[in-house]
Amino acid sequence: MKIKSLLAKPFANYIYSKVRKDMQSAVEDQKAVLQELLKTGVKTQFGKDHHLDQVKTYEEFKQAVPIRDYEQYKSYIELVKQGKHNILWKGQPLYLAKTSGTTSGVKYIPISKESIDNHINSARNALLCYIAETGNNAFTDGKMIFLSGSPELERVGGIPTGRLSGIVNHHIPKYLRTNQLPSYETNCIEDWETKLDAIVQETIKQDMSLISGIPPWVQMYFDRLTETTGKQIKDIFPHFSVLVHGGVNRYHRNLSRLGRIYCFPGFPVRGRIIAEHQLWYLF
Repeated sequence: MKIKSLLAKPFANYIYSKVRKDMQSAVEDQKAVLQELLKTGVKTQFGKDHHLDQVKTYEEFKQAVPIRDYEQYKSYIELVKQGKHNILWKGQPLYLAKTSGTTSGVKYIPISKESIDNHINSARNALLCYIAETGNNAFTDGKMIFLSGSPELERVGGIPTGRLSGIVNHHIPKYLRTNQLPSYETNCIEDWETKLDAIVQETIKQDMSLISGIPPWVQMYFDRLTETTGKQIKDIFPHFSVLVHGGVNRYHRNLSRLGRIYCFPGFPVRGRIIAEHQLWYLF
């Protein structure tokens, strides 16, 4: 057992106990968080337009800020992109996360200094809870790949902007950097097919224990590995035991062919939009 796996277990047990304890007061905690957010929100352009100074309860908040799609936020986002301050949150966002979908084209999701830890700690805590529940900490000693967008960021309105996965790449803890693949240079390749080939070459002979990415990217990575070697994934990476992914369920059938899988949902915050993620455990 190496130092990382040795230290991971007590830390995992500590976080797991804290998460279980916090579950008992989740509703009260959410009410407290709402009040804290309102204290700042009332000072923003969005808060003034929606009269948040008159909001005291969750029911009043629902009335003042009904559920809406991106288009109904777009006018505020455009002001943020122009470099304006105090629009949706105090000051300027720490980042703008670019994402694309079936509607509205490219979307820009503000990420504040206060919210960035949600993106890091939610994934970390999910893995630590897995260690605490299963006892499997060996994967922390192996190589880990995070299939992500380019970590190179542009600036829009003076704000660093890029894909969320690329942004998060800048916040991976130092203690995981020595385990992390692919290299920074490979991660910066823009053309996906070229990048995929480079990732395969970098990882094909490594002792991969954790693989993370959105399902289509993971599926293409596995397909390219199989095409290149003629082997199954379990034979290429015999110590591969944890697959972390977000996204939609239609890839479950393909990914489940990797082996016997235990799965549970988690809900990390993504750009303040809660999206279901899955951790798959391969035994």
